[in-house]
Amino acid sequence: MKVSYNTSGSCASRIEIEIEDGVIVATKFVDGCAGNTQAVAALVRGMEVGEAIRRLKGIACQGDTSCPDQLARALEQSQCTTRPS
Repeated sequence: MKVSYNTSGSCASRIEIEIEDGVIVATKFVDGCAGNTQAVAALVRGMEVGEAIRRLKGIACQGDTSCPDQLARALEQSQCTTRPS
């Protein structure tokens, strides 16, 4: 599954995520601090979605969110869209 998430309140403007069987395969941040966003993307590669959410949710940078927090929110949203109604 591929997810495209428009961020709010962080330097990155969008996050592109690829998830297979509940595991993050790839993550790409559009805009933002290249070094930090590349590091976050590398660290979550191969991680289960729930674990990434647990680790990243609530991390603040400028205000009450950050690129890692926005990634957690995107992952949460992806879980909502894949659950049966």
